[in-house]
Amino acid sequence: MTTMSAQPHTASVADRETKLRALLRSLGRLLIAYSGGVDSAFLAWAAHGELGDGMLAVLADSPSLARSQMRDALAFAEEHQIPLVVVETAEMDRAAYLRNDAERCYHCKDELFTVMEQYRREHGFDAIAYGVNVDDQGDYRPGQNAARQHNVAAPLLEAGLTKDDVRQLAREAGLRIWDKPASACLSSRIEYGRPVTREALAAIEEGEEALRRLGFRQCRVRHHGSIVRLEIARDELPRALTAEMAAEFTRIFKALGFSYVTLDLEGFRSGSMNAMLPLESLRPKTGTLEVGGEGSSLHSKATPVELTNAKEKGRGSRTR
Repeated sequence: MTTMSAQPHTASVADRETKLRALLRSLGRLLIAYSGGVDSAFLAWAAHGELGDGMLAVLADSPSLARSQMRDALAFAEEHQIPLVVVETAEMDRAAYLRNDAERCYHCKDELFTVMEQYRREHGFDAIAYGVNVDDQGDYRPGQNAARQHNVAAPLLEAGLTKDDVRQLAREAGLRIWDKPASACLSSRIEYGRPVTREALAAIEEGEEALRRLGFRQCRVRHHGSIVRLEIARDELPRALTAEMAAEFTRIFKALGFSYVTLDLEGFRSGSMNAMLPLESLRPKTGTLEVGGEGSSLHSKATPVELTNAKEKGRGSRTR
């Protein structure tokens, strides 16, 4: 169960929500990069409240999106009558993405925003937004460089909303996703330097589904080749640290092709694969992000970077 700091809904959080809604109205006809996670789901819900049919949630379908996550994202949009289109992205056709180095997330987001930009032009939308928040600035996230290069708006960040703010506002709005565990794409579970393959993604997805069937809510299957490293939230670890559960883990993951099955005693932590990166990989490579000034308080100072060539795709089926 996700916990939040025990703070009342202060005026400052209310002010930030008011700013968010004003920002959304100012963006005009808007595409939202939507994954079904708490940030993008709250952003899509808020945008729909302000813009009605002047917004569209865009859900990218690829092998790196778990089927359970896709089903839940579709269900949330349907529950709140949020306009939705599903598009296919082709990051698996990009050698730079499959290489799985420190810039993998950049190539994924570059593909997503290339597809969304094509859809925006073809269907008369004014802008694209995504669900990055203030807390995301404290981690290594090269995908944000792609967002800046594609001029993608970041309304949650611009409004000054943290992850706890988003969860609190979602809870007060009665949105069931307010405490949904964070879940990055399946490729993020593969150790850097090991190529991304459909087979590895399928093993990770099946393994995490098996852990959830065992009742573990916050968990990760980390792929290290012949070794699988299981991360389970610290408050759930006691149930994992039994001989019976060890035998069950062994049965499940050896059947998925792993030779060695390990349980990480530090428990679940988001972005733990980044600990394997050399320090120089974590330094920003393309510009800075400023908050404040010149009308819109969020603007880019990215240095010129040649965007990766990708097929422009904008096809999809719009649903309500």
